[in-house]
Amino acid sequence: MNRIFLIMVIIGVPLSIIGSLLHWPAVIMFIVYCLTIIALAGFMGRATESLAIIAGPRIGGLLNATFGNAVELIISIFALKAGLVTVVLASLTGSVLGNLLLVGGLSFLVGGIKFKRQKFSVHDARHNSGLLIFSVILAFVIPEVFSMDMNDRDTFTLSVGISIILIMLYLAGLFFKLVSHRGIYQEDSEQVERENAEHEEPEWGKWKALIILALSTIAVGYVSENLVHTFDIVAEAFGWSEIFIGIIIVAIVGNAAEHASAVMMAYKNKMNVAIEIAIGSTLQVAMFVAPLLVLISLFLDTQMSLVFSMPELISMITAVFLTIALTNDGETNWFEGGTLLAAYAIMGIGFYLL
Repeated sequence: MNRIFLIMVIIGVPLSIIGSLLHWPAVIMFIVYCLTIIALAGFMGRATESLAIIAGPRIGGLLNATFGNAVELIISIFALKAGLVTVVLASLTGSVLGNLLLVGGLSFLVGGIKFKRQKFSVHDARHNSGLLIFSVILAFVIPEVFSMDMNDRDTFTLSVGISIILIMLYLAGLFFKLVSHRGIYQEDSEQVERENAEHEEPEWGKWKALIILALSTIAVGYVSENLVHTFDIVAEAFGWSEIFIGIIIVAIVGNAAEHASAVMMAYKNKMNVAIEIAIGSTLQVAMFVAPLLVLISLFLDTQMSLVFSMPELISMITAVFLTIALTNDGETNWFEGGTLLAAYAIMGIGFYLL
């Protein structure tokens, strides 16, 4: 897989530059941009993982939290700059649905086919359940309810206030897990340590990882800006709506490398890591990426409020409750994975037909 990503980057980055300068057909460039971003995301993930191992668990956790959704954040910033608020909100919805249902479902299914019964930390599952209810349901429903009796300015002010609270709680959550309560749950900690034992050697040295991370981030920024400009033409060519592009295309492209990592961890019976990628990434999107985009929009021509459409909101709420119901016992199997994938398929069909 790493070799494939390397070939995709070597071919994709020059093609992205040449194609944008020579104005090649938008549909062709859309495909080139998507594949290139997926490959670059793979390199960013490997560089971040190497730096996390070198820096130790506390700084490493912060690095993973910072760069885990960097690709999607970059794409969303350029989409927001272009005034595509509908696409940005849809991509956030797609990340929540993709992480919980698609990634979680594939992880449970693939792992469950190889191992009849897979276990993971019950404490982490219950801790994440509370945060999912708070960040996705409470923080996203409140703006929707109150905005019914508010004008656009007051709705945006409410969204800014909620965003600041979400980011503060997210940072407090990192402090809780990485500092104040690290190692408190000894049994869970020992299990995670055993799972990560064979990953202690970094793939790259510090400076090599930093250089690759910096170059990959710059390349993703360039390609993402060009990708955003193809959305209108591609939507018209394929008959896709802006919501479908955001929920399915942008969300999958922005998280593809991370999705593959979760499935591989589940196949190796490292379910704590797979769950952390699927649910931890969802929490990161809801509590950090979405609020950060709201605050960034303060400095742009188009402001973004945390007000989702009713189909987006109901889909996210349903995904959260289904995930909590299937993970709160600390174990899973292939049938539960199939259930999550079925839910994702149903929602995908619905958004395609909107």
